[in-house]
Amino acid sequence: MARRAFMRTLLATGLGTGFLPVAPGTWASAAAGGAFVLVAWATAGVAHQGAWVGGAMIVLAVAASVGCVGLGRFAEETFGQKDPHPCTIDEWAGQALALAFLPLGAGPIGWLTAAAAGFVAFRLFDILKPFPAGRAQKLPRGWGILLDDLVAGVYANGAAQLFLRLTG
Repeated sequence: MARRAFMRTLLATGLGTGFLPVAPGTWASAAAGGAFVLVAWATAGVAHQGAWVGGAMIVLAVAASVGCVGLGRFAEETFGQKDPHPCTIDEWAGQALALAFLPLGAGPIGWLTAAAAGFVAFRLFDILKPFPAGRAQKLPRGWGILLDDLVAGVYANGAAQLFLRLTG
């Protein structure tokens, strides 16, 4: 039983990012951004690289979303509050959505620029919680934990797309 609780805690805390000091949501977002850069690096030179990277981010967003909804009650009971700070799997989902199908540019500088634009935009919208994110956060359990981050991810993707296309 202890092993199952450990695995659930590891997943709910975004592979432990929720236990990092100061701003665990930012650490979780950075980890998801690292996954973006890793996939971009792994697919360098592959035809349709942007589709591979974008698809990987959608898979990550869906997996993290399913995990968040499934672990929402567990996270709230374990950490004793609604939308607990150590529960960062929602940031993984929202950040992955923010990074999905961004224009990559050429080479590592392009990948890092896209990752940075998506990261900054997501953190901004996750903090500001524009409509309907604030309302979504009031939903019960995992849905309330997750949906405000998905809304922030959609807004951030749009802002990053616009920025990268206007400056690229």
